[in-house]
Amino acid sequence: DVQLVESGGGSVQIGGSLRLSCVASGDTIGRYCMGWFRQIPDKEREAVAGIESDGSTSYANSVKGRVTISKDITKNILSLVMHNLKPEDTAMYYCAAGPVMPYQWSQGDKYPYWGKGTQVTVS
Repeated sequence: DVQLVESGGGSVQIGGSLRLSCVASGDTIGRYCMGWFRQIPDKEREAVAGIESDGSTSYANSVKGRVTISKDITKNILSLVMHNLKPEDTAMYYCAAGPVMPYQWSQGDKYPYWGKGTQVTVS
């Protein structure tokens, strides 16, 4: 099993930047597809970005050009750097890991491992 713990959320002004981190334990993230998802109350969970075991990345159209996903296998950390933040980026952000096919990176139900989330508020 993989345990995931997110950090780095907070309150930021419109146009600001944040770096979210997800520390993994129990297994190496290099084995898995890793993803960042977000959710606001009463709305469906939304895929933000994904990174495959080979390092290939994918982004939701809503964040493309403003967000970068990366991973440090030596430290077992997944990161999400977000720039030019907008109010609509406000959400709880979760990292996820799993043996997910590249074309399924945005399908949250394919990931068996999840963190508890970190809140991002943009105003």
